[in-house]
Order: sequence, then C-alpha cells, then structure tokens
Amino acid sequence: MIVLYIILALLALLVAALLAAVVRTLAMPHKQTSYVPSTDEKRINEYAQKLSRMVQVETISDRSKAEVKKFRGFHTLMRELFPKVFANCEEVEIDGNLLLKWKGKTSKQPILLMSHMDVVEATGEWTHAPFSGDIADGKVWGRGAADTKCSLMAFFQSVEEMIADGYVPECDVYLASSCTEEIGGSGAPKLAGWLKEHGVKLFMLCDEGGSIIQNPLGGVNGHYAAVGIFEKGYGDVKFIARSKGGHASAPGRNTPIPRLAKFIAAVEKKSPFKVQFSPAVEAMFERLAPYAGPFYLRLVMHNLWLFKPVLGKVMPLISAQAAAMLKTTIAFTMQEGSRGYNVLPQEASVCANLRFIPHQGTEESLAVITDMASKFGLETEVIYKGYPSKSLDLKGEAFAIVQNTINAVFPDVCVMPYVVTGGTDARFYGEVCDSCVRFSPVLYGPEQMAGMHGLNENIEANCLPPAVDYYKAIIKAQETR
Repeated sequence: MIVLYIILALLALLVAALLAAVVRTLAMPHKQTSYVPSTDEKRINEYAQKLSRMVQVETISDRSKAEVKKFRGFHTLMRELFPKVFANCEEVEIDGNLLLKWKGKTSKQPILLMSHMDVVEATGEWTHAPFSGDIADGKVWGRGAADTKCSLMAFFQSVEEMIADGYVPECDVYLASSCTEEIGGSGAPKLAGWLKEHGVKLFMLCDEGGSIIQNPLGGVNGHYAAVGIFEKGYGDVKFIARSKGGHASAPGRNTPIPRLAKFIAAVEKKSPFKVQFSPAVEAMFERLAPYAGPFYLRLVMHNLWLFKPVLGKVMPLISAQAAAMLKTTIAFTMQEGSRGYNVLPQEASVCANLRFIPHQGTEESLAVITDMASKFGLETEVIYKGYPSKSLDLKGEAFAIVQNTINAVFPDVCVMPYVVTGGTDARFYGEVCDSCVRFSPVLYGPEQMAGMHGLNENIEANCLPPAVDYYKAIIKAQETR
C-alpha cells in the first residue's frame, strides 16, 4: 500500500509539473524573426567588387610548405583596396600574417577584429571557377567568399570609411589576419605572441565562428545571430590492433580488423561521453523557445528544468550540430590494414577526430575512450590534443556590447549564444584576451553553409553593407565603456 501511495504521489507531482510547464509556455509570447538585407545598390556593388578581387587572389594554405610570398601578394592587394587603413595604421607582418594597429585616444583595453585570409583547396567541378570572383545572381562566387574574406573585407572597409570621415577611435583598434587558420598553423599564435610580448591585453576580440543563420533547428524558422561564446577542444587519436598476422585462408578469431570494427560499432551504438547542458546551451534554447513553431517544441525548450533529460536523448535525432554542443564527439576518419587481399594484418588501425566539451575535458575524454578501446584489445595513440577555450561571460560587458550592436544593426534578428564545434584562430588568443567573441556579421543560408569547404562557395552581396555597419558600430560602442 505504501508503494502505491508513493507512485500516486509521484504521478501527481509529474502532472502538476506538466501543468505548470504548459501554463508557463502559454504565457510566453510567440515571436518571429526577420532579416532585411541591404537595398543600397551603390554600396552593394562597391563591396562586392572589393570582395571579388580578394577572392581572385588564390590563398590556399598548405601544411607541407609555407608560401609566404603568395600571402604577401595578397597584402599588396589589400593596400590597394584599403589605402587609408595602411596609411594610418601601424603594420606588423610576420611570415605572411598581418597585424595593423589603428591608434585610439587611449591604449587601455584595446579591441581586435580578425578574420583569416587563407582558404582550403578548391577541387571538383564548379559553376563559377573557384578563383574567378564572379559576381552573378546577386552573389560573389569563389573560394573564400564566405570563409572568410567577406568579414575580412567588411572590417577593413569599416575602418577605411571611418578614417575617411576623420573618426578617431576611443581605444586602439587592432586588425588581424592569419594565413594558416585552415591548417591550424602557427600564424595566429605568432600574432598573439607579438601582442603578449608588447604587453597588449585586449578588452575584446571579434573572430569568426558564428554568423547570421537560418532555421537553426527543425521547427525553429527564421534568422538568428549565432554568437559563439566558446569552442570545443580538438584531438586526433589513433587506435591500433596488433596480431601475428597470417594467411587469410585460415583466419583465427578476433583478428585486428574485426576488433576495430567491434570497437567502432560499440562507440556508434552508445557514446561513452556524458551529455550535459552548459549555461550557453541552456541560454540558446531559452532564447529560441519563443520562435519555435509547434507548441510542443516551445513547451520543451522553455521548460528545460523538466524536459532536459528527454531533450538530451532525442537531440541527435533533431540536429547533429546541436547534439554536438552537449558532449565530446568522436568521428572515425581514416583506417589502414594489410596491403594484400589474402593477408591478415599484423597491425591495423583506425584514426578518429575528437572535439572535447568543457564538462568532460580533454584528459577525461581521452581516458574514457582509451579505457573503452582497451576492452577490445586496442592500443590508443594520441596524435594531437587541444583544450576547450574559455567561455565568454554571458553576463559580461563584451557580450552585452555585441548583443546591443546586433540588435541595432539587425533589429529583427534573435541573438542566441552558440557553442562553436569547429576550430578558429581565436583559441590562440586566450593569454591576451578574456572575451573572445566568435561572430561574423554576414548571412549564411543553406547554400552558403554547403559551399564552405565544398563546391560553389558564395556569399550574398546584399549582406555586405550591414556587415560593414556592424563593425563600425562595434568600434563606436567602445565610447560608452
């Protein structure tokens, strides 16, 4: 009887909680977002032409060789496109990486605007040649148009125009662009090292990582400013299975490749990593909740206190990108065995890429996967390990400035915190900046997202004037600090 009373009490509590969640959700206004691109044809054409010329300079970065001369050639173009910037700023060039200082009224708490100049290779059949910089169908086409010469053009153009207007910034403003971002190279560390050596402590840094995106989740439509507040750590790991080898005509049990296959299948079936909602992800869902279409989705997202366990389990079915914000991820990418069809390998391996979440950091995540691999008789070799970055304070001054600036330049776009699951140059600036903001003020629709690192990369030309306006507003916002 006591057990029955307990069950009835629990059911009553559950019903009460559900009713409270429903009432809470009904009281929340249902909202919609909208994005209005620029209609200023003069500015659109001017900025598109500049970006086009930047795209036409091939700046592919290569791990196997440093091509400093190529990137210095790109600097020459930048001097031509933005003469006032280079005439009025102090220039530092380190092995093809570029840093400029625009002197302000004070050198205390400067800001840095950054975006990389290098791009990935451009293979395959393109509608517009990858380094043509064609302007067609309202878009600028070519490798780097979206990733990320668009934002590089935008903040250089903003400073060019502000200097022409006689504006003097409140604080020093640094402009930075590395030529090794796409290969995780030494460019950004060298620039950050220069700042450290010269005693520069930044108030705020603005890099890529987030942008204005469309329809971030199924059932959540519209435009959203995804502001990256931290990025996950990066790791490359190799799992090795060994044996005495032998002839394939008489295979034993648990030879190297089956052991690797069983391990991969086990990881794919049930991830060993912990799911947890960080304050950033909770804030993201809370801000998205009023914009969700179906009521049940608004109900779940607005009441994480009740639905968090369920949402954590179903998130992979809703969005792989959102699910990756909740835990360390592992993706198997390369494998190797014997070189003969009829030869059992003495050694076989599979390589994986991991992205480490702060709540189960680099060392713990590696320990978890190493322990799991050992149960299948595998050795684990860590090829590279990096660590999650420090999170931007959602209640801090830098985030407030960015949010207010977005609201001013893009008034009908919802601002949402975002966990960057990839890697950016910003991660190398932790020693000289406590507030690293990862947001490019450009529109990335489904076509632009598919084109980055893929075929037919492009950017909508009419999103360029608001991007320039955003950087101007960020610079002017320093007056009120």
